[in-house]
Amino acid sequence: MTRSAMIGLLVLLSLPSNASAQSCVANPVAVQILGSGGPAINRERASTSYLLWVGAEAKILVDMGGGAFFRFGQSQAKLGDLSMVAISHLHPDHVSDLPALLWLSHRARKDPLPIVGPSGNDVAPDFPTFLGRLFDAKNGAFQVLGPTLGATQGEMGGGVRLDVGVVDVTKTEPSIVFDRQGVTVTAMGIPHGNIPTLAYRVQTRDVSVVFSSDQTGTNPRFVEFAKGASVLVMHLAIAAGAISPLHASPAVVGRVAQDAGVGRLIVSHIGQFDLEPAIAELKKFYTGALTIGADLQCTSVP
Repeated sequence: MTRSAMIGLLVLLSLPSNASAQSCVANPVAVQILGSGGPAINRERASTSYLLWVGAEAKILVDMGGGAFFRFGQSQAKLGDLSMVAISHLHPDHVSDLPALLWLSHRARKDPLPIVGPSGNDVAPDFPTFLGRLFDAKNGAFQVLGPTLGATQGEMGGGVRLDVGVVDVTKTEPSIVFDRQGVTVTAMGIPHGNIPTLAYRVQTRDVSVVFSSDQTGTNPRFVEFAKGASVLVMHLAIAAGAISPLHASPAVVGRVAQDAGVGRLIVSHIGQFDLEPAIAELKKFYTGALTIGADLQCTSVP
């Protein structure tokens, strides 16, 4: 090995990382963060993605942002165990690794994979149209993944067949998107600028987990949607004292969690700012159990 190559290797080995895999299989129900970061480059955080484990199997995958494909492998989750994939919205930091997950997925799974996403508007396509633009066998960006939408499986790959669902984000009442195998998933539209976005609530084994995704926290119906959840995952995307048309402030995150009366709040999608003042601002309004998210972290759901 050349001297320059050796130096490069030593530099890579010396880079700090918070990504220490924790086993989720010993818990009746657990939330695992695959990606705890946002859209900006962060050497310690992949972009947004979560797994909900039930027993020894990862059953629900929520979002698949950049780096989440690698984290999925590190988690030792199996594609064949998934009951469904839930996509909150179509910003790249929430969905860009979906093609990577699906490529060669037919080798790991034979049954169709349920997948759900939001309706569209004038700035974002509805979820089935989005998938068609990616995977259509004749006109998609990844034509080799045409079998995910029903084309004939090719020699070089093609991916598992998707069972596609879409939820109208303008509906005021939650929609049931999955109800099988002792797992019930409901979805509800939430405000995230002009991008159609869904939050998801998963009920299983007498516990519930709510995945908030990106939102401003200005819809009071979300508090009802998250009411009494065992665990609520919310996004801490902006600094203390900051305001955004896309994201809730730390104070609003704390207030929503407190008003919903959740058992534990996990903050994720953490932006690149001074975290300590943001947590202090959040704690002015939220007095319950709190977990600051990190990649591959596993939290048992009581």
